Amino acid sequence: MIRLIAVAGFVVAVATSAQAITPAPIPQSNGTIMQVRFACGPGRTLVAGHCVARTTIRHTRRAIRRGY
Repeated sequence: MIRLIAVAGFVVAVATSAQAITPAPIPQSNGTIMQVRFACGPGRTLVAGHCVARTTIRHTRRAIRRGY
């Protein structure tokens, strides 16, 4: 019975202290403009001066590894 009272007291102490903590502020975006790397568009990147899709880079890398 004493353990039950002790556990209940501990739970109440933890619950009340958790409510006293102020939540962290939510970061706000500065604007609606999204920065895109090298101005090639979403999902693309600049390779040797040309905009190339990231999937193309991945497929080329896999083909080289396989020896095609």
